[in-house]
Amino acid sequence: MEKRVEILAKYLPSAAVNMVDELFDIYHFHFVIVSKRKTKHGDFRRLRNGDYQITINNDLNKYRFLLTLIHEMAHLLTFKEKPKSKPHGIEWKTNFQRLMLPFLQPDIYPHDILIHLAKYLKNPKASTDADIQLSLSLKKYDDEKEGSYIHEIPTNATFFYRNVAYQKGNKRRTRFECVELKSKKKYLFHHNALVKIQES
Repeated sequence: MEKRVEILAKYLPSAAVNMVDELFDIYHFHFVIVSKRKTKHGDFRRLRNGDYQITINNDLNKYRFLLTLIHEMAHLLTFKEKPKSKPHGIEWKTNFQRLMLPFLQPDIYPHDILIHLAKYLKNPKASTDADIQLSLSLKKYDDEKEGSYIHEIPTNATFFYRNVAYQKGNKRRTRFECVELKSKKKYLFHHNALVKIQES
């Protein structure tokens, strides 16, 4: 059986492995690496037997994997301290900031991520994808980009998202209003949504 540190080394920046391994010894939880989920990068839950479990998607690049893991550890710590606190309330924000601070190092995160991550952590949101600049900087390190970001394609262009055809409309703050071609219904797409352009 592989040692925990050997497994972590496959998914994390090398300079962060031992630091994360120490957190495992402090907080004691079941750790499961799972297949890609479309709706989330990771999650934390308390099991029926009272144990704690954190799951992280196996398709994340090492920088997002680390950020997601610490995000979920902050949920675990917050739950232990104050079980009835809001999921992403002030207690979670404080714990997330405290846990992430030691990882804000240039030997762990590249400069282009580090500058946006430092800003994000001043008031962290429930999802890193809510921060456009941080999300884009993290996505640059993905192994492969399947398609184009919606903000990169022209207005009125036809594109496919989950095999459904849409036409891109105008931007409304951080999202684009798009029309599903078949039903004519309008949908809002996140600035960094990955879509496929219709081949000409």
